[in-house]
Amino acid sequence: MATSRSSSRSGRTASAGRRALAYLESKKNLAGCACGVAGVGLTLAGAAGAYWPLVVAGLYGAGALIAPPERVSTPDFPEPAEQLGLLRDDFARLRAYLTEVELPPAAGGKLTELTQFYEALLDPGWAADVLAADPESVHILSRAIRQDVPECVDTYHRARWWTRLQPGGESPERHLERQLAVLFDEAERLTAGLREVEARRQQTHTTYLEDRGRS
Repeated sequence: MATSRSSSRSGRTASAGRRALAYLESKKNLAGCACGVAGVGLTLAGAAGAYWPLVVAGLYGAGALIAPPERVSTPDFPEPAEQLGLLRDDFARLRAYLTEVELPPAAGGKLTELTQFYEALLDPGWAADVLAADPESVHILSRAIRQDVPECVDTYHRARWWTRLQPGGESPERHLERQLAVLFDEAERLTAGLREVEARRQQTHTTYLEDRGRS
């Protein structure tokens, strides 16, 4: 207990020391010191009179107040292209997981189509560059690969085990097929959105060339 309290006090002391050092190096302190030096100059010139400590302190405070605040660096998040690289690694792990699970033929075929869709989107090249430029599409694909597909397969196997003990209700196979159909539709919408981006880009270039030709 004594060691824990001692470590806690040491940590607080070190933290306070870092804050004090950071303030000494801050723009506010430097601006306040500059104004305080000006106050000392006024004192030496005889302009501050007997109230020179207040003048120096007041100028220091004014300088510290008008100085711009310190800029806190923004978090360094991965670039979109780097995010796709990480997502490719996760997709490879998902593919390895899917090779080890047993699925009904209909759902297995739909899942194969879905993973082929994902593979084409993640394949390095210009298509992946278009994907990387759309953070929302990257988020949708990431959520599907890292969360939705594994959850679909895992809940199917869990539900199938319980159904064997107590049959009845909609079959786990049917639920899995419905889930994969939703994810497939989502992947198609994502692809259509990216295709529309390329179509707009082509149309913009056509308009530019036509306008340039007329001018």
